[in-house]
Amino acid sequence: MGRRAEELAARVETGAALLAAYAAGLTDAEWNTRVRDGRTVGVVVHHVASMYPIEIDVARTVAGGKAVEGVTWEAVADINAKHAAEFAKVSKATALELLKRNSADAAAAVRKFSDAELDTAAPFSLSFDAPMTAQFVIEDHALRHAWHHLARIKSALGRQ
Repeated sequence: MGRRAEELAARVETGAALLAAYAAGLTDAEWNTRVRDGRTVGVVVHHVASMYPIEIDVARTVAGGKAVEGVTWEAVADINAKHAAEFAKVSKATALELLKRNSADAAAAVRKFSDAELDTAAPFSLSFDAPMTAQFVIEDHALRHAWHHLARIKSALGRQ
């Protein structure tokens, strides 16, 4: 395991831990509060947890030098809408367990990336086919995702 991969993995774990700690302290009313896009806080926490495997697979694809095709913001919105409908009543315990398990698996997967893999770039359709590195994909998705949604949850609840 390289230093860069370890640092990335640790940041993935930190983001997930911050989200988990914040979500664990929410009341039932807060858990069911709607965020800006209309999903509940609980659905958003479960969403972050459920996306880790996909985000890591995309990073692996780029690390292998293969283009990521067909991933658009419209496709992401469709996935998010289907997820929100399916998990509308997700419990806090279920979401937090999935967050713990999938973030740990994601961090373990990130630790396996070599520096050469992290530096590999390939066309990434979500970034308009710009050649993005695997490190960027990890940072912009698996790493940033928990931080991004934690900020939106805090904003929706009107507290920091």
